[in-house]
Amino acid sequence: MSIRGVIAASDPHTAVAGARMLRRGGNAVDAIVAAKLAATVTELPLTSLAGGGACLWGDARDGYEVVDFFAAMPGRGLTAFPVVDFAPVAVDFGRTTQTFHVGKGAAAVPGELVGLLELHRRAGRLSLAEVVAPAVAWARDGFMVSPQIARIAAVITPIVSRSPAVARLFFPGEHMLQAGDRLANPDLGDFLHALGAGNPAVQVAQYWSSLVDHFGPAHGGLITAADVAAYAPVIREPLRVEFGRHTVLTNPPPSAGGGLVGAGLRIAAGLGLGQEAFRTRAHQLAIAALLATVSDLRQSGYDERLRSDPASIRDLVAGDGIPTWVARARSRRHENPLGATTHISVIDAQGMAAAMTTSNGEGCGEALPGLGIHVNNFLGEDDINPGGFHQLVPGSWMSTMMSPTIVVAGERPCFALGSGGSNRIRSAILQALLNLLAYQRPLDDAVNAARLHVEGPQLWFEDFGVDADAVAALRAAWPDAMCFDAPSLFFGGVNCAASLDGQLAGAGDRRRGGVVVLAED
Repeated sequence: MSIRGVIAASDPHTAVAGARMLRRGGNAVDAIVAAKLAATVTELPLTSLAGGGACLWGDARDGYEVVDFFAAMPGRGLTAFPVVDFAPVAVDFGRTTQTFHVGKGAAAVPGELVGLLELHRRAGRLSLAEVVAPAVAWARDGFMVSPQIARIAAVITPIVSRSPAVARLFFPGEHMLQAGDRLANPDLGDFLHALGAGNPAVQVAQYWSSLVDHFGPAHGGLITAADVAAYAPVIREPLRVEFGRHTVLTNPPPSAGGGLVGAGLRIAAGLGLGQEAFRTRAHQLAIAALLATVSDLRQSGYDERLRSDPASIRDLVAGDGIPTWVARARSRRHENPLGATTHISVIDAQGMAAAMTTSNGEGCGEALPGLGIHVNNFLGEDDINPGGFHQLVPGSWMSTMMSPTIVVAGERPCFALGSGGSNRIRSAILQALLNLLAYQRPLDDAVNAARLHVEGPQLWFEDFGVDADAVAALRAAWPDAMCFDAPSLFFGGVNCAASLDGQLAGAGDRRRGGVVVLAED
């Protein structure tokens, strides 16, 4: 029996869809596109064909590239800012409540549909009809809802119950979605079937037209015909970070996350992390200091530099200015809510790797009529609008913390990973990378070990499996720290595929229902 590849994802349907493509002779790109199309059906609170994302893919022979299909600021051609449908909604996460803005005025120009098509066009081996087939079947015939998806849908009930069109996608039989329910989306199934069966350009034109007709200025939105005519995925060179004998490839500017992960790795190298025993007091304080320094970096004007001088972020990661941040992190070692994102990683038997992160935000509470597609609310998320809502110039690419990442040795992929989790994405990926490369932990432990996150003056941390004196030291150093005594989806969801000594393996983050499937003949 031979293994065709490995896929790590946050839902069994998603992983199975990708594994089917590998078994049919498809490559990592076929697998990841099929998996993501399936996720738009079966992980509907987290991703959508009217969302956005990025995929890092490639191999040692042809190199690596990022297909960036995140969202753009709408409003091209408007001479005055219209009255928009833009309303605050409070979402209760149990330990905290967070306000998001929804409505048609919260929708940015989405890139997920055309991004997936562009990725398949560039590197897919199988026909588009084969790649869309799993998603079509589950959309038309229904699928069994996982506990993870039911739990997330319950959290965002105030958003998904906002309009009848979106409520129909989430509430079978008009009751709250429960694990084990069978959920179908026949409108989306028909759209996907037509996408694979005919000329995709026809379905894309229908999709763009629906966005303009229902999310344009006449209906409380900002999306114009000029916006959709101008939108296209962008091909970018990955950000490269040398770390020991490995090279880490990740999402470059205008992504915020990739640069912060890269800077964090360079600071970690300067600190000599990896010598401390894992989960001990020294380890936990060192990681907390590192994450605090990365948070300081972001708050020091980093977001503005992304827009005004993105090349400076590459220079920073290459080493410019890193010693200053290393010194800050070294001094700190001695001082006394839901990210609606999902990630898939694939490595195939021929050595091609792909890592893709996508999001729909929390959704804006409105859908494309007749298509079964819940539209994003990227314009209504504080995390990706640090300068304020609706302040970007129309056509501007929005920034994101998404950081799909591939680790190579001699250009051959060792690990493909990424995470959901809003601002916690950078911390989740950075810690997983350090666990693998600096602390040399086993794959599952590297992904599922207790995590920390720092944002400004606040520390959050998980304490399971951590030495008691380490927990006491964290509490002493961060008196207002929030402690989680069990794995929490707050800390992201890292899904990692690996190729180690010629053997394919993977690890899924149990915080978000992570699963791994080996595609075997």
